Amino acid sequence: MAATYVTVSGDTWDKIAYEKYGDETWCDRLMAANWEALGYMIFPAGIVLKIPDKKALVTEVTSDLPDWREALGHG
Repeated sequence: MAATYVTVSGDTWDKIAYEKYGDETWCDRLMAANWEALGYMIFPAGIVLKIPDKKALVTEVTSDLPDWREALGHG
């Protein structure tokens, strides 16, 4: 279950991502989980956002090869 965050006036997507994930580049994932709030660039106070667990957002990379090359067995 995702945690929630209630915005403070002046919050931005990248600021919230940095506070919650330690890196502002995670704001795209935060935005994807809160599509209904995409109209905001700078938040007013009181908007409730879903904060997905970081572990649930990370996909494991098992190979650097493209899928088509893996399927051909060229590795």
